Amino acid sequence: MTTQDPVTSPYSGNEIAAVDLGSNSFHMIVARISDDGSLQIIDRLKEMVRLGAGLDKRNYLSAESQQRAFDCLERFGQRLKNIRSENLRVVGTNTLRKAKNSSDFLANAQNLLGHSIEIIAGIEEARLIYLGVSHSIADDDSNRLVIDIGGGSTETIIGEKFTPLLMESLNMGCVSVSREFFPDGRITKHRMKKADIFARRKLESISYSFLNKGWSQVIGASGSIRAIQSVVLEEGFATDTITSDSMQALRKCLIRSGHIDNINLKGLAVDRKPVFIGGFIVLNALFKSFEIKEVTTSDGALREGLLYELLGRIKHEDARDVTVQRLAERYSVQTDHAKNVMSTASYLYEHTKKKWKTTESNYYSILGWAALLHEIGLTIAHSGYHKHGAYLTRNSDMPGFSLQEQELLSVLILSHRKKLSIQNFDKLPSKLIDIAMKLAIILRLSVILHRNRTSTQAPKLMIKPGKNSLKIIFPDDWFDMHALTFADLKQEKKLLKNVGFKLQLG
Repeated sequence: MTTQDPVTSPYSGNEIAAVDLGSNSFHMIVARISDDGSLQIIDRLKEMVRLGAGLDKRNYLSAESQQRAFDCLERFGQRLKNIRSENLRVVGTNTLRKAKNSSDFLANAQNLLGHSIEIIAGIEEARLIYLGVSHSIADDDSNRLVIDIGGGSTETIIGEKFTPLLMESLNMGCVSVSREFFPDGRITKHRMKKADIFARRKLESISYSFLNKGWSQVIGASGSIRAIQSVVLEEGFATDTITSDSMQALRKCLIRSGHIDNINLKGLAVDRKPVFIGGFIVLNALFKSFEIKEVTTSDGALREGLLYELLGRIKHEDARDVTVQRLAERYSVQTDHAKNVMSTASYLYEHTKKKWKTTESNYYSILGWAALLHEIGLTIAHSGYHKHGAYLTRNSDMPGFSLQEQELLSVLILSHRKKLSIQNFDKLPSKLIDIAMKLAIILRLSVILHRNRTSTQAPKLMIKPGKNSLKIIFPDDWFDMHALTFADLKQEKKLLKNVGFKLQLG
């Protein structure tokens, strides 16, 4: 990690922002990078959108819930319009992971917001939550358990300092539990018990590993947990933290209320009331399953984690680089060969990016990562190794990557050899398909030019890209000296012609 000179830091004064499209609330946070490289929060916005409440039984978002989200994002977009795209991250979580019509929603949402939206996996959400919490509390050398109860999912993380050691994401949250077990608002002992059993069964599969790892303190990082803390302190059930005794006192109050509309507790905001019971159920189950004695709260959460992740990328400290390196080591990638392929891919990219409109920095990065990982499938079998590699990258936990980035990486690895099929790209957003195809062509050519797998650099080439064509002019006599590579390139011409692309060799 390099420390920037406080006087000459290129990041000073930059505004960066993060938007968390949660299942219950949408959050926006804007910060300024100080001269010393630290973050100064300058703006926060939060709106209760309850996107998760709009999911029907078939997991389709209702028109009403989408409209609530669009109205919010239009307001957020006005605040974000002057922030550069590379200084902003917008992520969707559980509801957008589940919604079958999320692609249609995202297309409209991105237009209103003016920026692209990423969907992140539950484990990545957990990692970012821990990052946000660990930057917002006093540092010590002990393990800590971080809990975040969102609208549709609950994340549990054990970490030390800034490093998560054990992470899980469970498919239950304050919105989903409230809807499932208290659909008409009535609160009874029977319903409370049924919901409690559901939550504890969810936790049963992970409780042993967490208890075995151990921790010295428990920190709650979500609106649900902060709301519970506010209530137990205001009602006098506890004096400082959320305790197991205060949770039991709160449980009795909720049962006495008889209905969500009748919950009348000091410290409980009106807009939190409809989902408060669900958050209580999940936290109470965690107290029991994890044998928790008390919980403190933190203001840091997913959105703060996004900011610190973004700051790292700006300073060229990208978690995705570490992830790719670890995958390459895990699957025994021949690094020298992969780096040669990456070098040639970089050369072709630089000479085609303007014409092919692939100038966004993320495309360059993903092409490089695909080059480094294109042979990871060999650890399974040589036959069809590109398919094995695509499966591994699509289905592995990859810290730092959004689901869309993983899908693009997987598609490039799948498409780097053999027949090039348009069907490979079907799961990508329509606007990304042509770009992904061009990146795949670059990777394919780079692999062919290093078919002999020696340390010899690829020749200096003259590159002339067209809209759907590429002319490559080789040095004199190069084809005579590399007959096998020339044969592969001629075969590649035929394969690319089948997808409407013209490759010319000169």
